[in-house]
Amino acid sequence: MSGARLSEIEDQTLGKAARILSSVLAVCLTFAAVGWAADLPLRFGLAPYSEQFLALILALSLGIVFLSRPARWRVLDWLLAAIGAGAGLFVMVDYPNLIAQQMALPAHALVLGGVLLLLSLEGFRRCTGWPLVLVVLGIIGVGLIGHLIPGALRTREVAPERLLMYVSYDPGGLFGKVLMVAGSVVIAFVFFGQLLLKSGGADFFNDIAIALMGRRRGGSAKVAVVASSLFGSISGVVVSNIVATGVVTIRMMIHAGYKRHQAAAIEAVASTGGQIVPPVMGAVAFLMADILQTSYQQIVIAAIVPALLYYIAIFAQADLQAGKDDIALVDVEKIPSAGQVLRRGWVFFLPFAAIVLALFVYGQRPETAALWGGALALAVGVVTGYGKRIRPAEIWAACVQTGHSVVDIIMIAAAAGFMIGVLNITGLGFGLTFVLVNLGGDSLLLLLLIAAVVCLILGMGMPTVGVYLLLAVLIAPSLVQSGVEPIAAHLFIFYLGMMSMVTPPVAIGAFFAASIAGTSPMKTALVAMRFGWTAYVIPFLFVFSPTLLLKGPLGLIVLDVAGAALGVYIVSAAAVGWFGRHLGVLERFALGLCGLLIMAPAAAGGHLALKAVALGLTFILHRYDVASRFRKPDGTA
Repeated sequence: MSGARLSEIEDQTLGKAARILSSVLAVCLTFAAVGWAADLPLRFGLAPYSEQFLALILALSLGIVFLSRPARWRVLDWLLAAIGAGAGLFVMVDYPNLIAQQMALPAHALVLGGVLLLLSLEGFRRCTGWPLVLVVLGIIGVGLIGHLIPGALRTREVAPERLLMYVSYDPGGLFGKVLMVAGSVVIAFVFFGQLLLKSGGADFFNDIAIALMGRRRGGSAKVAVVASSLFGSISGVVVSNIVATGVVTIRMMIHAGYKRHQAAAIEAVASTGGQIVPPVMGAVAFLMADILQTSYQQIVIAAIVPALLYYIAIFAQADLQAGKDDIALVDVEKIPSAGQVLRRGWVFFLPFAAIVLALFVYGQRPETAALWGGALALAVGVVTGYGKRIRPAEIWAACVQTGHSVVDIIMIAAAAGFMIGVLNITGLGFGLTFVLVNLGGDSLLLLLLIAAVVCLILGMGMPTVGVYLLLAVLIAPSLVQSGVEPIAAHLFIFYLGMMSMVTPPVAIGAFFAASIAGTSPMKTALVAMRFGWTAYVIPFLFVFSPTLLLKGPLGLIVLDVAGAALGVYIVSAAAVGWFGRHLGVLERFALGLCGLLIMAPAAAGGHLALKAVALGLTFILHRYDVASRFRKPDGTA
């Protein structure tokens, strides 16, 4: 046998072994998070540091990322996986001694910290690519030499070894709040979503969506929107959501008459937006509440209206596009009875009820509430299911998929932890905030535009939870410093970061949907931006007007929310080019301008007189073919 053939066989063997071992580590990662959520250490009389738990999470994640994201040489992957997992486990066991000796700077602690830093960054690179790694390295570099930089970015001088110890072991660095939320809350909710879906939840949500929306104009698209938003809110992972629901909904839309790129765009936008739908919001609500040190209820209440406006725009455009292109209704024979679907699947609402009770009535931690929901979802799958009951192999698969799904987020959280550590100990965070605020000058709008561009750039190709973690560290403080309400600032970066999933050039969500539809990825992304246009506009409005976050006098809230909803529909009609009839270019422009005037809240310049004029002009554009008034009898202009 030739040497090349032997090498190929060895590589295949190592690859197969890597897949098996990474699956085992993924299950261990899931079990570790579940055990922490269930307080198992305390129940067994143990009281470990939370940092020890995080060291275990990091150890398992490093093992998974190097085994499941191979580089050129398999042997090197195994070596890095072993070193990373070993270093993390050593920190877990010896953390009390490491933290006690932190000021003495022991050599083995420095070596261990350096190993964790380098391997975490390499894992981060394998998950997100070089650009964001360079951002992290740039921040670390500025932290090391920042005391030599004149001006606003000048930092406190910190010795390199002291900096390494701080970012590697201190709760203000790697093993801090960000990694804790990712390693506990996020994993718990992803696991809950996996159990719910494996128990038949995906089929139930799809069927109830068809039953409710199938008989309406554009029903196939509305089915996709409802099903994808429900699934997306639970899973929190846009790509897996698109793959899970898109294989059904995209084909259904194409069969009904939507163009391929339209079907893919609707699925991509609906799946992406599921993460802004209360109460779960893909676990970001809990992360945001923890970072802001506010109640989860406040985050959910603030997110209601923006999420509603987002989906009004998608529903309106799906409906108007169906009217414009005369798209067929869903085949009646394929529409199940809503009553029958509910009788078979009403039990799938119980896991959500369990989460709400755990959070609002019993005051449980978010990860524990997710555990309650997951346990009930598993019970539903075992006892009844939906069409079929969950099997042991599917429970194992849920654990494996949970572990693999969260590795990207764990690596991003680790990188964010290193950045937070550098920003804290050197004072660089204040400098960055000062620079961004100065760039905006006296104009909050200019600062928001700069922040929006940064959010879209930093979010490219990253899972939404990870995007939010980075932006909460780098961008949100400058907005808050400029006087933006903290919740509004964090929702702003969340929305704009989320939309990087469908914004070119790296619109990974749109690209996955396009691959299922067999159409142009870039064309899909551009149409997806049109369907999701509110996510680019509404964040600016709620920053200037808290009424859209349900804050303020009740009468003003009602007026602003109603105006925003009506305005969103009108702008959507202009975007599609159909408002009961086909619209010309000038009519679309005028209608879009009217919609924007109507949707603007009072605090953002929405005057009642302008709204009244805009409403009158909208009525005229809807009722009369204005363009025909300027045509000659022979039809020419």
